Amino acid sequence: MFFLIMHLSVNLLSLISDDAFNTASHFMGTNPLVQFALQPVLIFGVVFHFVMGFILELKNKKANGVAYAKDNGAANSTWMSRNMIYSGLAILAFIVLHFIDFWIPELNTKYVLGDMSGLHNGEMRYFHELQEKFVPIWRVVFYVVAFVFLGLHLAHGFTSAFQSMGVTAGRKKALQNFGKIYSIVIPLGFIIVALFHHLNHNH
Repeated sequence: MFFLIMHLSVNLLSLISDDAFNTASHFMGTNPLVQFALQPVLIFGVVFHFVMGFILELKNKKANGVAYAKDNGAANSTWMSRNMIYSGLAILAFIVLHFIDFWIPELNTKYVLGDMSGLHNGEMRYFHELQEKFVPIWRVVFYVVAFVFLGLHLAHGFTSAFQSMGVTAGRKKALQNFGKIYSIVIPLGFIIVALFHHLNHNH
């Protein structure tokens, strides 16, 4: 949750100033705490989440959904709860593309070209790379669809989590409202970034 807020905050800088975005991206890409502590934990968490999700889905299919329906009650009646596996696959495909677009070039610069500064020929490359990636309309459409699925995935995840927390009714309502806002604002922010750079490339 915190990672998405942080990631979006950096990306939103690209709407204001290419220099600010380059500086923030370079800091995130070269900071040892981020690279060797937070990033591995994040990657492990994402992989663990997807593996456990797929295992749960397989168990549900094997049990014909009976046990899962009992455990989840009304939440299981929603379209999203019945199709979490598909939204998860869409998000996983997006993560793979996102890694190919941005993470692999970063690794290539550092560990293949041997420039641990993360720069390209001594120049900040982040803003230019970001704009170039959003030139093709197919990639923009893919990103937008993926973020819509992310929003739905987050909304269902928050709802399911709060239902199992056993919090008081008043606090539960507040947490659910937070979950709804988060599930809308975060994906919408990323969509705005993608559309902005597609529409304003080289303008």
